[in-house]
Amino acid sequence: MRIAVAADSPDGIAAVLVDELTRRGHQVRPYGALRADDRADWAWCAEAAARDVADGRADQAVVCCWTGTGASIAANKVPGVRAALCADAYTADGARRWNDANVLALSLRVVSAPLLGEILDAWLAGAPSAEPEDRANIAHTGEIR
Repeated sequence: MRIAVAADSPDGIAAVLVDELTRRGHQVRPYGALRADDRADWAWCAEAAARDVADGRADQAVVCCWTGTGASIAANKVPGVRAALCADAYTADGARRWNDANVLALSLRVVSAPLLGEILDAWLAGAPSAEPEDRANIAHTGEIR
């Protein structure tokens, strides 16, 4: 899978995230502090990763900042992106299932390496629900302006 990854700082799980996704066989497209000469500010690098998803250059993205909140907000401004800030595996699974989230937002401060593994397990194994009410909710979020 092609996964765009953005982080505004090399702190916390930023480097571990890239290594873990690569180890799992994914093609990683790095942004921000993960790429030399790239703008590392959270709004810019999260937008770049989210645009990769919206434009079809990546299947999914993971965006990170100190709390994960700013990266999530920036990613969600890109049409077609459904970014979910997840701090545990249950939330990551639910975001994929009920929200058809295509961008995972993480906190560089709160998420540890072992927790990252659990979140990625749930996120990558997750699939969107086919239930009509779930699909209706997802469709409606795309109509909200």
